[in-house]
Amino acid sequence: MALYEHVFLARQDISGQQVDQLVEQFRGVIEANGGKVGKVENWGLKTLSYRIKKNRKAYYTLMNIDAPSAAVEEMERQMRFNEDILRTLTIRVDEHEDAQSVMMQKRDDRPRRGGRDDDRPRGPRRDRDDDRPRRDDDDRPRRSRNIDSE
Repeated sequence: MALYEHVFLARQDISGQQVDQLVEQFRGVIEANGGKVGKVENWGLKTLSYRIKKNRKAYYTLMNIDAPSAAVEEMERQMRFNEDILRTLTIRVDEHEDAQSVMMQKRDDRPRRGGRDDDRPRGPRRDRDDDRPRRDDDDRPRRSRNIDSE
């Protein structure tokens, strides 16, 4: 049997209990077709990058699946008919990770990209031309406006 990681997005209108019922429903489909579901992670309600079927948020859920391809195809087929499922993604992997996924780790534990904590030297910007004249040093004549004569 092959190993898969499956992520699905459920509508924001349903409750967390209904998401758990969806997981149990699809677990039953996998087990009925000779497979098994390992770890299940509910990532919670998250904001989408763009609207999907008029939804701005969705419940994300990850399932680690060990099943034949026919079982996964049947589960995906049933997900297409379910109006609570917005999107699905199934990826075949070589092995499942036992640790928490990156989505479940605390933000403080993840390595940062750039930011103020890196070791770059701070100083003046190098992209400015220091030899160019400043506005105050211009030789252009200044116009003065006499307020008293008006």
